[in-house]
Amino acid sequence: MATPVIATPVISPIATELPKSKAPLEWAVTANGILFTAQIPIDASGQVVDGGIEAQARQTMANLKHTLNCAGPGMAGLTQALIYVTDREHLATVNRVYAEYVSEPYPNRAAIIVSGFARPEMLVEIVAYGAV
Repeated sequence: MATPVIATPVISPIATELPKSKAPLEWAVTANGILFTAQIPIDASGQVVDGGIEAQARQTMANLKHTLNCAGPGMAGLTQALIYVTDREHLATVNRVYAEYVSEPYPNRAAIIVSGFARPEMLVEIVAYGAV
């Protein structure tokens, strides 16, 4: 029996104009019609925004919306979001902000409480997948 040939996916970075990371990563890539991205609460200068969880949730969602717009489908293409926060109490605020950006049919979603992020001042991060 012949071994099936599995095609290597073509991974294409999405030009987002978000600040270049010092880490070896792209803010978003596509492969096989799927968008992969992780967004954090950084501003145009690459700094984590001040102002607590609401400001950080708004910046993270703005970055996610910008990225989905750059990829083509906008927020309508969002299929799944994994929301990470450092404090369970932050979820109500993140949910309120998140609801301003999504509409029915809602993307699949999970919320996870973590002990911290690579940047200690961060309170939220969103890993997201979308159809492009």
